[in-house]
Amino acid sequence: MSIEVENISKLYGEQKALNNISFSVNTGEIVGFLGPNGAGKSTLMKILTTYINASEGVAKVSGFNVESNKQEVQNNVGYLPEHNPLYLDMYVKEYLAFNAGIYNTSKSRINDVIQLTGLTPEAHKKIGQLSKGYRQRVGLANALLHNPSVLILDEPTTGLDPNQLVDIRHLIKNIGKDKTVFLSTHIMQEVEAICDRVIIINKGQIVADKKLKELRDDKEQTVIVEFDYRVEDAFLLKLPNVKTVKNTHDFVYEITFSTAEDMRSHVFDFAHDNELKILQLNQKNASLESLFRELTSK
Repeated sequence: MSIEVENISKLYGEQKALNNISFSVNTGEIVGFLGPNGAGKSTLMKILTTYINASEGVAKVSGFNVESNKQEVQNNVGYLPEHNPLYLDMYVKEYLAFNAGIYNTSKSRINDVIQLTGLTPEAHKKIGQLSKGYRQRVGLANALLHNPSVLILDEPTTGLDPNQLVDIRHLIKNIGKDKTVFLSTHIMQEVEAICDRVIIINKGQIVADKKLKELRDDKEQTVIVEFDYRVEDAFLLKLPNVKTVKNTHDFVYEITFSTAEDMRSHVFDFAHDNELKILQLNQKNASLESLFRELTSK
C-alpha cells in the first residue's frame, strides 16, 4: 500500500476536523479526495506529509509511519500545497536548484523535471513573470525533484483558466502512470478527468469510497455538446435513448440518455449527418454530482 490511514482523528480544541477515518491507497492509483470547503481535506494532507500530527490513529506512507518515521515519509512524498509557496524573485532553475540542495538531490534532476512538467519554454524566466498555470508547473516540478513514489496535491487546479486546467490535468494524469497520486478537490470535473477512484469526506468523516468505473456504470449519463450554431431540441430528441435535452447557453446542450452505453459516438454521427461542427463533446458523470450533493448536503 502507498497510503494507509487507520482511525485517524484530528482535534483543534473541541472541534473535530477529522473523525476516525480509515482508508488505503494502492500503489499506482490516482485517487480524488472530494469534499466541500472545511470538510477536512487539507488537514488530512498535512498529516500525511508530516506537517501536523494526528490526535488519534495511525497513518503510513510507503510503509513508513508519519509520526515516528518523518524523514522517510518526506523522502517518499512530493507535496503541492493549496497555496503554492514560491520565491517570485528567483528564476525557475535557480529555485529548483535551491530545493535540490535541500533534498540533497543531483542537479541533473532539475532538467528532468523541467522537461517532465513542460517548463522548458519558461525555464529562463523569474517565477514572478510566469502565469498561474506555469507557477503550478513549477510547484509540481519542485514536488517531483526527489523522485518521490507518492504525490499529494492539494487543490492543484484552483484559479486556473480553462486552457491551463486542461494542461495541468494532462500533466497529472501522465505523472500518475509511474506514481501514486492523492489529490484533493471540490471540483467534480477534476475527479472525472484524472482519477481512478473517489473518496468523499464531509464534516470530517468519509461518506463514500468508490471506483469511478462503478459510478460510470450507472444506467444514466449526460453528454455536453457544443455545436457551431443553434439546433432545435426536437432534432436532438430523435437520438436513441434520449431522456432530456437542455440548451444551457449559446450553442451548448446537455443531453441526458437513459443507457450505460457511451453515447458520444451517436452525437458525433448526428452532427456529421446534419452537417454540424462539434466544438466540444464531453461526458458528464451525473451520478458523481448527485452522489456528492446527496452525501454532503445532509
